[in-house]
Amino acid sequence: MTTSKAELVLDARNAVGESPVWHAGEQALYWVDIPARTLNRWTLAGNQVSSWQAPEMLACIAASVTGGWIAGAETGVFALSPQADGGLGFSRLATVGHAAEGMRFNDGRCDRQGRFLAGTMLMAMAASQGEGCVYRYQAHGDTPGQLVKLLDGLKTPNGMAFSPDGLTMYLSDSHPSVQTVWAFDYDPATGTPSNRRVFVDMKPLPGRPDGAAMDADGCYWICGNDAGLVHRFTPSGKLDQSLALPVKKPAMCAFGGARLDTLFVTSIRPDGVDLSDQPLAGAVFALRPGVCGLPEPQFFPVSR
Repeated sequence: MTTSKAELVLDARNAVGESPVWHAGEQALYWVDIPARTLNRWTLAGNQVSSWQAPEMLACIAASVTGGWIAGAETGVFALSPQADGGLGFSRLATVGHAAEGMRFNDGRCDRQGRFLAGTMLMAMAASQGEGCVYRYQAHGDTPGQLVKLLDGLKTPNGMAFSPDGLTMYLSDSHPSVQTVWAFDYDPATGTPSNRRVFVDMKPLPGRPDGAAMDADGCYWICGNDAGLVHRFTPSGKLDQSLALPVKKPAMCAFGGARLDTLFVTSIRPDGVDLSDQPLAGAVFALRPGVCGLPEPQFFPVSR
């Protein structure tokens, strides 16, 4: 384990802080608190915090090249438009046909061509029988404005990331019975994953595989939920280092800062649990991992 002091960015007390995304143009970190139904922003200059309320739970977000955001929520994919007066424009782009009642979107992001991919999960995670799916949404190409199912049979899809060249897609399933990260060949022309194989079996390692990020060296960073760690794996799947946090449930990480050399980490504040040993549960943290990340791909709502 490599020691790296975790810096407190914000004691956000998020119930489920997820999907951190660095917005380079604003030099700001955006993320969501899923149960609270909020989109949140922290700005580097001035340490300012803003929050917008959505009408349903937001789970994953990506910035749009035309402004605003795209999000996977409870009932579908939406365009978000945060307003200066605190209002949030919330426009449906596509409705998802869930496999069961009580599902929502979970982890997701854009591929390097600007398509939005996201997975769904049963909110009562312990009862999951593999209802989760991964969908692709794009505003142009062969399936404009539609959700296309790419993968199914998942319990808690998580950890989506793309290699620097965009030819490999990573995906985890953080359900306690699975705890696996897979790699796929990814066709950038069609947005289709294939040749699924085990990248990392995390069952012998500390922490369940949650949200992930990719660095400029092509290494895969993933939160070890329940273990208070963020792990780095090389492209061959070798555990390279693990960085510690002062909370048990880191949820997702993202590179940001002016040089993309800061690893921001959101976390979970469990309800009904004694938090005396982790009072900062639900906070946002910053790590200095000694490597740089990549600019986060944005959603392209128009053909290019």
